[in-house]
Amino acid sequence: MIRLLLAEDHHLVRGAFVALLGTEPGIEVVGEAGRGDEAVRLAAELRPDVAVLDIDMPVMDGLEAAERLATVTPACRVVIVTGHGRPGYLRRAMEVGVRGFVGKEQPATALAKIIRQVHEGRRYIDPELAADALALRECPLTPRELDTLRAAAGGAPVSRIARGLGLSEGTVRNYLSAAVTKLAADNRHAAVRHAKDMGWL
Repeated sequence: MIRLLLAEDHHLVRGAFVALLGTEPGIEVVGEAGRGDEAVRLAAELRPDVAVLDIDMPVMDGLEAAERLATVTPACRVVIVTGHGRPGYLRRAMEVGVRGFVGKEQPATALAKIIRQVHEGRRYIDPELAADALALRECPLTPRELDTLRAAAGGAPVSRIARGLGLSEGTVRNYLSAAVTKLAADNRHAAVRHAKDMGWL
């Protein structure tokens, strides 16, 4: 029996997944969450075999949750479900050890098959997303520029970003300016939007 944790912030979608996957032989939904941080907490408590995580969730997204799960429950294999064709997410998912990367348009029967495949130690990557990822240009930003842009995503002032990252305000301004220039954006807010659209943040 595969013990499954399901995390999806839309209640109706989550309910449908739970109902449909619950009828699949050999799969037991042992927990469900509406946020990434809840999924991590439940995984630590329930020790599921597989966690299916929506990529877009409040407080902590699916990729952040997957990264935490690799530490909290290393035996738990993760499948990311996304409704967005942002191929940059695929690269990030692979970096944090995700075993499955699936589009939301997959029927529940196909998702169940993918869950079994991942549980057996194999990978499943959506072919269209994989092709898009191969065609995507590399992120031009350095890790520090990405950190600074990520910290700026909520609209925090430079002083707060500097404190949070342990940098001087001048250094933060330099990183933000470099990111804006490299992404040919009008300002840091536009740079954040562009980086998110590309799946780099």
